[in-house]
Amino acid sequence: MRNYPIVTVTEKAEKSAVSGHPWVYADEVLSVSSEYKNGDLADVRSKKGKYLGTGFINDNSKIRVRIISRNANDKFDDAFWVRRVKYALDYRRTVMKGDDYKCCRLIFGEADTFPGLTVDRFDNVLVSEVLCLGIEQRKSVIYNALLSELDGITALYERSDSEIRALEGMEKYCGFYFGEGDGKVTIKENGILYNVDYINGQKTGFFLDQKYNRAAVAKLAEGKKVLDCFTHTGAFALNAAKGGAERVIALDISDKATEDAKKNAKLNGLEDKVEFVCVDVFDYLTEAYNENRRDFDFIILDPPAFTKSRATIKDAMRGYKEINLKAMRLLPRGGYLATCSCSHFMRDSLFCQMLHDAAEDAGVSLRQIEARQQAPDHPILWNVPETDYLKFYIFQIV
Repeated sequence: MRNYPIVTVTEKAEKSAVSGHPWVYADEVLSVSSEYKNGDLADVRSKKGKYLGTGFINDNSKIRVRIISRNANDKFDDAFWVRRVKYALDYRRTVMKGDDYKCCRLIFGEADTFPGLTVDRFDNVLVSEVLCLGIEQRKSVIYNALLSELDGITALYERSDSEIRALEGMEKYCGFYFGEGDGKVTIKENGILYNVDYINGQKTGFFLDQKYNRAAVAKLAEGKKVLDCFTHTGAFALNAAKGGAERVIALDISDKATEDAKKNAKLNGLEDKVEFVCVDVFDYLTEAYNENRRDFDFIILDPPAFTKSRATIKDAMRGYKEINLKAMRLLPRGGYLATCSCSHFMRDSLFCQMLHDAAEDAGVSLRQIEARQQAPDHPILWNVPETDYLKFYIFQIV
């Protein structure tokens, strides 16, 4: 006998739910049948009473209900969450082999039907972020299932320090759920070692989604003079250097990022092959263009998300176009450009249009070598466009 409150929704929400999207927005809720507490489970139904799914309800959030199941027979007990954890790990064991499985995203929010939950694995350390109240209230079951399924984990650290938590009615929180440590761990990706600071680094400490895109750059880098823009931890630069680049210059505006990247280069014996420069990338590209320099035949553009909302897409387009246009003008004919966007609001069609316009203004043509996305440990659900966020292209300038 189900005793969950019934959330009756609009036809728009019904259509979205039937298509497989898990979010019901506050303005799509017509009524709720009974009292509840934020974070409770609720059944979502159409105006005609059709069952659409069950999810977490929360008045604090613009996303009023986050659907976690469309099976009316599901029982949302501990065993349910343990099964979900096993599904997520079985998928990673299939798509991420060897060292890749020791350094990957184990849970990717809605793509694994764990709304608002991220869990990254850095060798023997797990780092999590929780942005959904319903998951927050059940995280112990999920964490314990992960620890039970994975061998050799010595610590699970929570990095739930995003401002988004306030929108769900939660306070920011960081701390060890399991084990202890100094916040540092060394990982291996594509045969390259990195020091990860999972307490003070950005997000969970390291961006895992570009793993195979970095390997694609390494394959083309032999003998090239490479400029890596927005280098952060130095990952693209180090992959290029290991791939046989003649020389690499890596840029980042952050002093800390530049120093951390230098340490990673030294860790791999590549300190003599990569020069790290703390500088504003926009200023550097502008100066290089104004001086008519032709120092590089391979430029990598991996900027942070220029837009985190639909309202700023036009500004983001200008920013993306500026750096891509200048990179295209700096490269010789036959040179190579790797360029990407990590914002899901910058749809692929918009990003491609921007690249087309930049190439036209630069007076060049783009010969596409590869079109890539995030690594498969960050799976894309076609019915949830928010999971499709990383666009990555490699071109030859002709």
